[in-house]
Amino acid sequence: MSETGRRRSVVIGLLGTKLDAGKRAERRWDAWRPTVALGQQEDFVVDRLELLVPPGHQSLATLVAKDLKSVSPATEVRLHAFAVEDPWELAAMYGALYDFVRAYPFDADREDYFVHITTGTHIAQICLFLLVESHHLPGRLLQTSPPSQNQRQPRGTLSIIDLDLSRYDSLARRFELEHREARSLLKSGIATKNAAFNRLIEEIELVALRTKSPILLQGPTGAGKSRLALRLYELKRARHQLQGPFVEINCATLRGDLAHSTLFGHKRGAFTGAAADRPGLLRAANGGVLFLDEIGELGLDEQAMLLRGLEEKRFLPLGSDTEATSDFQLLAGTHQDLQAAAMSGRFRDDLLARINMWTFRLPGLRDRKEDIEPNLEFELESYSKDSGEFISFNREAREAWLDFATSSAAHWTQNFRDLSASVHRLCTLAPGGRIDLDTVAREVERLRSQWEPRPARKSCLVERFLPGQAQDEFDRVQLEAVLEICRSSRSLSDAGRQLFAVSRALRASTNDADRLRKYLARFGLTFEAIRSP
Repeated sequence: MSETGRRRSVVIGLLGTKLDAGKRAERRWDAWRPTVALGQQEDFVVDRLELLVPPGHQSLATLVAKDLKSVSPATEVRLHAFAVEDPWELAAMYGALYDFVRAYPFDADREDYFVHITTGTHIAQICLFLLVESHHLPGRLLQTSPPSQNQRQPRGTLSIIDLDLSRYDSLARRFELEHREARSLLKSGIATKNAAFNRLIEEIELVALRTKSPILLQGPTGAGKSRLALRLYELKRARHQLQGPFVEINCATLRGDLAHSTLFGHKRGAFTGAAADRPGLLRAANGGVLFLDEIGELGLDEQAMLLRGLEEKRFLPLGSDTEATSDFQLLAGTHQDLQAAAMSGRFRDDLLARINMWTFRLPGLRDRKEDIEPNLEFELESYSKDSGEFISFNREAREAWLDFATSSAAHWTQNFRDLSASVHRLCTLAPGGRIDLDTVAREVERLRSQWEPRPARKSCLVERFLPGQAQDEFDRVQLEAVLEICRSSRSLSDAGRQLFAVSRALRASTNDADRLRKYLARFGLTFEAIRSP
């Protein structure tokens, strides 16, 4: 990598009020001084040093900065006043270092961070360990050591270390607190009780903080995939693992050129109406997270482009001869069985293999009935916060609603969307801000009616496109299925691949589009006519 493209090395450390002073000022170059030694290493370049300076040691810090610059002119030294009320008190030291870290503008995409732990008190070193291990400080531990007896130069040695602090009980408890806070964030602060769901969240938290690989969230509509994706992003951003934005799109809304343009961008004039360049969502998500909800709805062409964007970080905007680049983490959501979709030719096997490394299935509300009550509390608090009006149940009404909500009569077909809508209606209709039995009874009746089985509506595409024409039942059933696929496909070729996915694999050469075109012509139909509004 060229010098201009090299990632910068940034060291964060405390001034050693004794070690960095050396012996006497005039003989300081004869002594080993750990902070100055950072710039004397032959195989480690320090581009910037962030040096924390305790009160009363500004002159020493200035001298150390001057000496470091003399041995490493390319190193930028920044001095930070660092006052702690009691430097030997763990909570005080941790709080001061934590505040510094929270305020520091980390740029993990361009810089590598190292924490110099040779200087400072033992309490300060422990606190730095904690901040690195918990990923609040996105760096590695760095230790300098004095020279051995056979070394003539006082620069000593430097090593990057990785300590497993979890073996210490007191530190493990602190780590567990961090994990509990992370899991609470992923659950939107809801005290869920379902054991299987809680175990799932624990695993998701672990994976989210340790990898940038794609994560696939499966589950029924309304199970909370979009909300969880946003919480995953917030957790990673809080730990300085990314700086870019959260970009979300529902793939079910994308069709044809719009899909390509929305995801990968386009050049001005690429198609009718393209009056200006458009960057696309992949580029918008650079450095952050791209959440593709209902990824199973993507067309096969877009799937191929997305796969290349994931593997090579490169893709071609519509109408452009120059590739664009973007580095993002993909989160994907779906309610479909993507394995079945891949077998039928509606989803690419290679893309599924790429996004299927970490797949988590979110259960529906009917499988988490013990979590209905804590989610009820969450929805009540959310409504009160948004409306500025405190709403509550009376005891009998609360029991009546929960009895129904956790019974077999409650289907929750739209999962948490149904629950949220139900609580919103209860709050809106609550007389005087108090939900009573009568309000609950009316809401229960509304839900029962909403979930009543409806007779399946008979499809009538054949009648729509061939009005008044009698068809054999054999032809009508087959044609109905073909028309359904044509209506949902973005191109004739796409529809042909789905319809002939099995037989095409047995032929040396294929022309699915022509095969489908001839089939439709038997009935006087064209793909363009079927796809028209």
